[in-house]
Amino acid sequence: MAPNLSLGMIRVKHIVVALLLSVFFFFVFCFIALHGYIAWVLSNPTVAPLYSNPSLAKGLDYEDVTFQAHDGSRAMQGWYIPSKDSTKTIVFSHGYGANREESWVPMYDLAHYAHSLNFNVVMFDYGFASQTNKDIATGGKKESQQLLGAIQFAKDRGAREIVVWGFSMGAGTALQAGLVTEDVDAMILDSTFLLEPDTLYHNIKQNIDLPRQPSLEIMELLFPVLNGTGLNQIPYSKVKAEDYPFPVLFMHGTKDDKAPYPIAEELAANQSNPYSDSWIVEDSHHELLFREHPREYLRRVSAFLGNVHLAKSQENEQTSIAGK
Repeated sequence: MAPNLSLGMIRVKHIVVALLLSVFFFFVFCFIALHGYIAWVLSNPTVAPLYSNPSLAKGLDYEDVTFQAHDGSRAMQGWYIPSKDSTKTIVFSHGYGANREESWVPMYDLAHYAHSLNFNVVMFDYGFASQTNKDIATGGKKESQQLLGAIQFAKDRGAREIVVWGFSMGAGTALQAGLVTEDVDAMILDSTFLLEPDTLYHNIKQNIDLPRQPSLEIMELLFPVLNGTGLNQIPYSKVKAEDYPFPVLFMHGTKDDKAPYPIAEELAANQSNPYSDSWIVEDSHHELLFREHPREYLRRVSAFLGNVHLAKSQENEQTSIAGK
């Protein structure tokens, strides 16, 4: 009887081990699947349709326009709001999960303000917000090429002074585009979000309390599979170390729960252009600085744009003298 009992015990142990391993691998699968779902959701944000236009919202004449992304990967749709006889253009770069309207900013009010300062205005949808040909969100890899296309469109329409006004990930995308273009004269960056491991984990943890390791490693493996973009393809280290040749105005709230404000402080500290500036706003929130402090917001933007225009005029004058 002893041998049979011994064999029975062995079989029971094998069954127990098999069950434990099955449970373990089931939880591992669920853990990885959860990360896959998060990566998929982040790559495919839900974006509302367009509800209005510059004419209905602010009485501004505009054109529906189409232009190519810089790399020719897709056609982009947007609006062009001309200002009579102006060679100055502001290109708006909207944030993640929004379209060109970005109602919570609100974008129409800022477009109207820019137009009142005699700027032409370009408002367009990134691929992930397209109304007709929706694309995945890539944290700036594809979007920077799309922004460069908008900048080229402004240039083709006669702009000789181009300012990019970016919000959240649209601001981070602008900084990525700024690494490779010589056509930008200044940037206004509101609530800059730069996709890197720290900010990715910060935002995941806002919604679900996952451990930093191995969550980040799993996400870094899944992103290239789900949207074709690895975090290492986003030049966040280069952006964080760059001293841009054009002036940049960084604006950020200390209660930003999506992009911690020390990011803006670090970026601003690297800038040596005499007209670069930063405004860190106590107790303000992500992309709500204009809503919360409208007068001061516009005062700082106006002063910055005035300095940019003065610097551009001096540059043009020096170029003219040198050419004689």
